[in-house]
Amino acid sequence: MKLGIRKETISGEARVAAAPASVSSLVELGFDVTVESGAGTLSGITDQDFEEAGAHIVASLQDAAPLDIVCTVGPADSADIDTLGGGGIVIGLLDPTNHEDELAGYARRGVTTIAMEKVPRSTLAQSMDALSSQATAAGYAAVLLGATEMPKFMPMLVTAAGTVPPARILILGVGVAGLQAIATARRLGGIVSAYDIRPETREQVESLGAKFIEAPTQKMDEGGYAKEVDAETAAKQREVLASAVADSDLIITTAQIPGRPAPRLIDRSAVEGMRTGSVIIDMAAASGGNVEGSKPDEEVNISGVRVLGPTDLAARVAADASRMYARNQLEMIKRMVVDGELALDPDDAVVGPAITHSPESGETA
Repeated sequence: MKLGIRKETISGEARVAAAPASVSSLVELGFDVTVESGAGTLSGITDQDFEEAGAHIVASLQDAAPLDIVCTVGPADSADIDTLGGGGIVIGLLDPTNHEDELAGYARRGVTTIAMEKVPRSTLAQSMDALSSQATAAGYAAVLLGATEMPKFMPMLVTAAGTVPPARILILGVGVAGLQAIATARRLGGIVSAYDIRPETREQVESLGAKFIEAPTQKMDEGGYAKEVDAETAAKQREVLASAVADSDLIITTAQIPGRPAPRLIDRSAVEGMRTGSVIIDMAAASGGNVEGSKPDEEVNISGVRVLGPTDLAARVAADASRMYARNQLEMIKRMVVDGELALDPDDAVVGPAITHSPESGETA
């Protein structure tokens, strides 16, 4: 069994799909592991680190073709497919919603694509939940970004020049990223409030020492995500949140619905009501944005309020984000190996839902 770890090609992507510990485990599973030279450099992992773990280093994965599996962080491309020699598996954060045609084309070339985004949110699949591991990294990085962009201190300081009040932080969306953002902001000394449409998040928010904002709530869907709300509920949300928004020095929004545009939580008038110099980090900018006017990977100034839409937050803490992601992929691959051989089971409770396309049908699984 031959497995390749490629160097990511997307600008700004510093993560890698393996770590020395995961490579060692893959070798023990029976894989001949090949890593593209420099794949781990931006994550603080050298070629020598990978070699010592049992991998072969090559200038290009083409030098090791044909492979049985190619592991990626970002979406696959034709170069990945070429290394598989007319078959095999690509596994990564493949963004199937926006790459449907490409993935179908890969299936027609004999390649099975497995999207880590589609791993079910279940107890059985926790160790393979890449969305959660990367959201943890992103939530942490979002707070640090906000702390450096705000024109004030995060904690309260008592100094000879007077007492400096703590910053007021608002977290909208209390999934994995939001919870990590709350915890990080609290550690840095901010006064933190949070809101999520799901009522069951109140206990989690309060357990971290933050205040839960009273606004309309509703139950989660079967996948563990917040459901899209109707226009009336959305309007009530924005109305109730307006005062909390106006009182905040830093806002971090994380609300997203898989396969759909991000819900609008803050409209332009609410942004205009904030104090000059306040900062908003819209973590959902890439999927439409929680904040009216936000743009992916850009800073927008709205009446003196800086609205940032970074899409590379997890990559800003690439060493630990890669380590977690490598473990997610390792555990996924373990489920595909039986008696030392690859045995992809579409009926497996974890692997099956993550298969987006297979050569047999070329259709979405």
